Amino acid sequence: MTTFNERTSLDQHAAGGLAELGSVVERIRASVQSVIEGKPEAVELALTVLLAEGHLLIEDVPGVGKTMLAKALARSVDCSVRRIQFTPDLLPTDITGTSVFDQNRRDFEFKPGAIFAQIVVGDEINRASPKTQSALLESMEERQVTVDGTSYPLPAPFMVVATQNPIEMEGTYPLPEAQRDRFMARISIGYPGPEAELQMLDVHGGADPLDDLRAVAHADDVLKLIEVVRRVHVADELKRYAVAVVAATRTSPELRLGASPRATLHLLRAARAAAALDGRTYVIPDDLQALAVPVLAHRLLPTAEAQLGRRSTEDVVRDLVRALPLPQPGQGR
Repeated sequence: MTTFNERTSLDQHAAGGLAELGSVVERIRASVQSVIEGKPEAVELALTVLLAEGHLLIEDVPGVGKTMLAKALARSVDCSVRRIQFTPDLLPTDITGTSVFDQNRRDFEFKPGAIFAQIVVGDEINRASPKTQSALLESMEERQVTVDGTSYPLPAPFMVVATQNPIEMEGTYPLPEAQRDRFMARISIGYPGPEAELQMLDVHGGADPLDDLRAVAHADDVLKLIEVVRRVHVADELKRYAVAVVAATRTSPELRLGASPRATLHLLRAARAAAALDGRTYVIPDDLQALAVPVLAHRLLPTAEAQLGRRSTEDVVRDLVRALPLPQPGQGR
């Protein structure tokens, strides 16, 4: 078996794919960063989730560019895009679609809902009722929608980018654990620095920056990139390290709900995508460590004692990662 610092013939094949499609990633990255000033980490994580075939939850205070990031990513790729404004009166059929009786055909015809797009932007997802939120569960996990006993596949690539505010909790419905667990990663954009905010005033003060944004890649390019990411090598010792990181959340005295096996899969897939974005054909421990907080923290529930001590789930994950020994080369032989 190979370790994470060894090359294989598979690595060489993947390297060719990275070299061929690296310019596509750079164009998408530059396009999104032209709109989102001073937040390269948030843009990079959004690209990571896209190439890892996951879904992204953007959670932050109002006005920092959550919806702007989601829209910029969607517009940078020439694919079908739908935006859903989640409100208390939104119905599940508005998302999934419904069967309508056709008088001419004397039969029911399926009318697709807003979820039938390659990139779906769900704005303020926690303002819809739990019944409506649950309409996303099947599509996010199985990439299909079932209506009246018939399953309809969703187009590929498929990604849900949802936003929500951690404040203004009146009239909102917190996402249940099953819903949060289907998001590969959660990010907070945060306030821009003074220089980035000043540049934003100069560049975007007179017009909407999205007006001039044009697609710089096609959906087929993204599918090819996803295939390259799937071939990124992960050594056995790194797989065991990913399992150990997730297992540590299940035994932590500061958490009453640890991460699921789905979280382990998401962590590994995200690490592959991060390695590919960094131009590597293999995953290193740094990839798993850097992604542990955005991939795991939103799935966890702290104990009452941790909350009283003002310990966030992000703090707990960081401490767990620091406490675990790094995998050593040769352990996977």
